[in-house]
Amino acid sequence: MDPVTAAAAAAVALVVKGALESAGQEAGRSGWSGGARLIERVRARFRGDGEAVDALDRVEQSPDDTAAQETLQRMLLAHMLRDRDFESDIRRQVDEAVAAQGGKAQVNAALIKNAQVFNEKVEIQGDWNIS
Repeated sequence: MDPVTAAAAAAVALVVKGALESAGQEAGRSGWSGGARLIERVRARFRGDGEAVDALDRVEQSPDDTAAQETLQRMLLAHMLRDRDFESDIRRQVDEAVAAQGGKAQVNAALIKNAQVFNEKVEIQGDWNIS
């Protein structure tokens, strides 16, 4: 996965996380409070693009909807490729989220489901059962 696509996938996961936190389902679980800021940045960039705004709204209303997440990722990627300043803003906010986790990205499979994100080496700690 290329870096821009990986950043878009990570941003969508953060939008989902922000939507869940704003709904109170995961309030207080994150050391990073930039979810709302990321959502507002994306919303500002999408202004005037009804299809993209609808994709963002669908994810905010139904954070677990994988089809909505995939649509949002496509819209986000398209906007990032068209606007390099927007791309760098999104990357910076994704980096801030990683830094808030102590510099270690924590992947929540329930949020990104089948997205393939390769960022750095993976370390597994604790009990791990594969079935």
